[in-house]
Amino acid sequence: MPSYLQTLPLHTITEVYGEAGLRDRFSREILRFREPDWRRLSTALALAGDLHRQDRRVREPVVNHLLRVTLRIMCHYEMDDADLLVAALMHDSVEDHPADLAGDGHADPAEAALGVLSAEFGPRVAELVRAVTNPVYDRGGDVHAQYRAHVVESLERHPAARVIKVSDFTDNGVGLIHTTGPKLRKLARKYRPLVPELKDLINRPDTPLKERIKQHITGQLDRADERFTAILQGHAVAARAS
Repeated sequence: MPSYLQTLPLHTITEVYGEAGLRDRFSREILRFREPDWRRLSTALALAGDLHRQDRRVREPVVNHLLRVTLRIMCHYEMDDADLLVAALMHDSVEDHPADLAGDGHADPAEAALGVLSAEFGPRVAELVRAVTNPVYDRGGDVHAQYRAHVVESLERHPAARVIKVSDFTDNGVGLIHTTGPKLRKLARKYRPLVPELKDLINRPDTPLKERIKQHITGQLDRADERFTAILQGHAVAARAS
């Protein structure tokens, strides 16, 4: 990989070098950590890669998303909290692969999976992952409204988890450019109402980010809101025209 890889935007690395490029960037960035934290981060990536090895989102492996979420926190949000970074790598694991983490036969697979993460990486990592893990929603109700209510309630109680969620949200928002058709409108309707809630949560005094980073994230959320609005307005115009 080129020596200037660390100067490239994360989505540029993805487009040009793919998963190998993101993994290389990650391996370079974690060299600044103490050896115990470096090893924990390497172990977390190996576990996440194994759990999600067959998972894809739109047009890429899920591990790319996990790496970008973590690298964004590390490089752009300037955070060296190893627990937070491990949780970022594992943030989809309990929701997507509880049985692969904890095995079959548990009355509550998600709780069992969180127990495995706690034993492997510590209770704080498990609690951070819990805070950004979606529960099973009532399919008879408005699933998107339930999702937003859960996110806000959970992040109210877990300031550090806000950092993972906003990086995840940012990555998902950028990913909309690769989505078309009805799914694009569905995702815009899901995410747009969450923008003001995230802006409020990120800018609270107890959110562990520097003020200039909060301002940067606020600007990103404003641009995401513009994108979601344009998608939904375009759909409304097309519907009237038809």
